[in-house]
Amino acid sequence: MASTPDPMTTRLEGEAPEITVSLDILKRGAYVSPIIVAVCAVFAGLDGVWSALYAVALVLLNFFFAAGLVALTARISLGLMMGAVLFGYLARLGLIFLAVILVRDASWISLPALGFTIIVTHLGLLVWEMRYVAASLAFPALKPRKP
Repeated sequence: MASTPDPMTTRLEGEAPEITVSLDILKRGAYVSPIIVAVCAVFAGLDGVWSALYAVALVLLNFFFAAGLVALTARISLGLMMGAVLFGYLARLGLIFLAVILVRDASWISLPALGFTIIVTHLGLLVWEMRYVAASLAFPALKPRKP
């Protein structure tokens, strides 16, 4: 009788599709950030520009750290990856909260622009990326481009 592998101790080998997806998100974030900064500049002036740049950097680092955490822990065990995803989310959310709290009273910050940018950039990049992610075993990261 063949034994089935334990999912908690199984580790994943091969390429890490989450790194490919996160690099694609970073690329799209670089494309859209001038537009977000311009919108914040119109509504909040120079403080809006600095706030938007700070927020975009926070969001892109958040996506990059999330993918790196999954890629690193999946090579060790799936159980560790599941815990890292759950507690990593909470830790990254706490770090964003801390990053906002640390600058909330700074003279160059516009809290409405910062909050708007953090929320819209997170959601916008995720929705935009959904069009390009392939949810298949044949192409586990991004859909192949048509020739």
